[in-house]
Amino acid sequence: MRSAAPPANLGAVRIIRPGDEGRAVRDVQHRLAELGFRIDAAELEGEYGPSTERAVREFQERRNLPPDGLVGPDTWAELVEAGYRLGDRTLYLRSPAFRGDDVRELQRMLNALGFDAGKEDGIFGRRTADAAMEFQRNVADKADGIVGFDTVRALERMRPPLDAPSRAMIREEEAVRTMDSSLAGSTIAIDPGHGVVDPGNRGRLGSTEADVTFALAAGLASALERRGAIPVLLRRRDEDPDATERAHEANALGAVVCISLHLAAGEPDAAGATCSYWGTATTHSPAGRRLAELIQGELVGRLGVADAGIQPLAISLLRETRMPAVQVEPCHLTNEKEERLCSEEAFRRQVGEAVAEAIDRFLRADTQADD
Repeated sequence: MRSAAPPANLGAVRIIRPGDEGRAVRDVQHRLAELGFRIDAAELEGEYGPSTERAVREFQERRNLPPDGLVGPDTWAELVEAGYRLGDRTLYLRSPAFRGDDVRELQRMLNALGFDAGKEDGIFGRRTADAAMEFQRNVADKADGIVGFDTVRALERMRPPLDAPSRAMIREEEAVRTMDSSLAGSTIAIDPGHGVVDPGNRGRLGSTEADVTFALAAGLASALERRGAIPVLLRRRDEDPDATERAHEANALGAVVCISLHLAAGEPDAAGATCSYWGTATTHSPAGRRLAELIQGELVGRLGVADAGIQPLAISLLRETRMPAVQVEPCHLTNEKEERLCSEEAFRRQVGEAVAEAIDRFLRADTQADD
């Protein structure tokens, strides 16, 4: 097992939460109001009260984000990106890349017309630029990959069938069905969720999510090494890289899959395992979903924990990784019984073996029904 190189810039985690006041809260409120969410007039000048929290949760549910009522990096980014519509600005390949709902709409339209824009992630990357140029050539336009007024009008005239599955999803589904790989020799990116600055959820007995996920990551790495894989942790114990840094590191490693380890939170009696894959209201990762199904089946079958289901999430790590990625929450840290389980080495070893077995099955395209 080895760890990724430390990130160049950790930065501070800033989360806007109920009870906060000020300019940042006012900015969130105005963005929500522009998107049609109702904020009470008494709160609109920067008071994070009940109506603001309700609007944030509704926005998060609509965007496939954890509906926790907190405005962290993922929710803030989605608020900014939701404000763009195709045609609002000229899009082209640059660094940092354009991000937004306008990019996502462009990718949907190009994919629907058969021009391969890849994953509809709302990030204007090389594949999206190439698809735009191919479209421009087909309509006898200047093929420069710059999506301005004329290209948008040409796309709209084509009336792409947006209800049909995209070319990107069909291609990914086929790749999952025909996959025939081996865990031995494969690089697996392991993301121990949270870190020093942001320790995540805290259990009733004092455990922090950052500490538990690091221990779980060590157990998974050991299980993978025994199977001949090359596990790489995306943070060290004393680090706290942001989601984009973790995703970039996984991509640079050429990892075949990425497993992000977290622990769920909820009411004291909330229990069980949950696996999440990348997905929005209009698209998802078929490979990520299949991997999540396999991991969930192994966790429930081996550990005997409750099945809290799988779900699509539009968080940055799942969005920005180029390989199939899954967020794994083997239990609830806020459940005292499951918090105790997390402190047991035998349980952490079982989690590692379950996830390793699921990855092995995924790479071998084992489509047999889960037990």
